[in-house]
Amino acid sequence: MSATILDGKAFAATVRAKVADHVARLKSEHGITPGLAVVLVGEDPASQVYVRSKGKQTKEAGMASFEHRLPADTSEEALLRMVDQLNKDPGVHGILVQLPLPKHLDSDLVINSIDPAKDVDGFHISNVGLLGTGQRSMVPCTPLGCLMLLRDHHGSLSGMEAVVIGRSNIVGKPMAQLLLNDSCTVTICHSRTKDLKETVRRGDIVVAAVGRPEMVPGDWIKPGATVIDVGINRIPDGDKTRLVGDCDFDSCAEVAGAITPVPGGVGPMTIACLLANTVTACCRANGLPEPEGLTA
Repeated sequence: MSATILDGKAFAATVRAKVADHVARLKSEHGITPGLAVVLVGEDPASQVYVRSKGKQTKEAGMASFEHRLPADTSEEALLRMVDQLNKDPGVHGILVQLPLPKHLDSDLVINSIDPAKDVDGFHISNVGLLGTGQRSMVPCTPLGCLMLLRDHHGSLSGMEAVVIGRSNIVGKPMAQLLLNDSCTVTICHSRTKDLKETVRRGDIVVAAVGRPEMVPGDWIKPGATVIDVGINRIPDGDKTRLVGDCDFDSCAEVAGAITPVPGGVGPMTIACLLANTVTACCRANGLPEPEGLTA
């Protein structure tokens, strides 16, 4: 293995420490406590684990954590009423509705009912449009975490060629926009891309976000490139399962200059950036300077 390992777990701890420091100053200097509200509908096991982790880390950062757990048969009207109440609550600076929602609920309708200024997931259509036009917005947490890791490793990204594999609204598209805003030359690859290998191999930066285990082998990677593996996939391993990314880690690490592991790479950055977005939203709501190094 020759690649530098980009330790997302360690970097996320640094981000959380910066968040906690800024929260402490907001409390002591302005009497303000940032608040994050998470709404969970139903009993999806993975979502429950994620929500618990968010609540724990929110409190550890000194912020107020509000959890709202609703039954799976909650009506769309009732969910929208709750979101409206949170929009109007001055103690709530960030609102996150945990996805996926039960099938009878319209996710787009619910997400777009959140006040864009409190949309700490960055999924509201207004934030998508602001990001796409290079204006100040709330930025989706996973792409923001990837950008932080890249900036920390490279400094300036200007002029670098970046290849994003995957075109989802949650990761692929906003990731491409963030890289473009940092003056990269960006290519988005997807299932219809012709000669995917050669396209990926042009990248000084490769961001893999397709949800297919170990899809990207080492011979797709340009020597010395930086590989950001967003994938989290469970594959059989004897009687158990293990987590792997969208890249074949061992072969890619032999070629790449730097690479994120799975687990321990991008994953820990997502909640850290959720906390960062909540502090940013709080500062904007109160006309205060935004925390340095925690925004796009």
